[in-house]
Amino acid sequence: MRAVIATLGYVLSTDRRQVLLVRRDRRPDDLHLGYHNGLGGKLEPGEDVVAGMRREIREESGLEARTVELAGTVSWPGFGRDGENWFGFLFRIPDWSGEPYAECPEGTLVWTDLADVLAGRVPMWPSDRHFLPLVFAERPAVFHGVIPFENGVGLDWHYSRTD
Repeated sequence: MRAVIATLGYVLSTDRRQVLLVRRDRRPDDLHLGYHNGLGGKLEPGEDVVAGMRREIREESGLEARTVELAGTVSWPGFGRDGENWFGFLFRIPDWSGEPYAECPEGTLVWTDLADVLAGRVPMWPSDRHFLPLVFAERPAVFHGVIPFENGVGLDWHYSRTD
């Protein structure tokens, strides 16, 4: 299977009660328009996933990620605009420096209560609700999940953990 390799990061507030999300509200042709999402994007040629995550955090938020914790991976077969397969490395960023931008080319950056994210009170891809409890678990373990997509809808969810 060929896939677009990407990163998706969740910057946590120092008290771990909020997460920095991008409200995708800039580009009318954005597949994610209207949704809140973590920060991230495609890897560049020759870039490892941690370097790619740090670059994306810097470019989209202006922050420097000091600590990057692997939460897990998710395979999204059929997710892209034309049915491309995506494979993402998901990270928690609990330690960072700098002041976040108010916005980036993808949208407005907003500190969002983690409780609201986990309770489904924030507009996000419905399929994100499967893996976000694993990303933000009190005692996280690295997981590897699959969410097959068809016509913009996640069809299923299953995962394995490394513990």
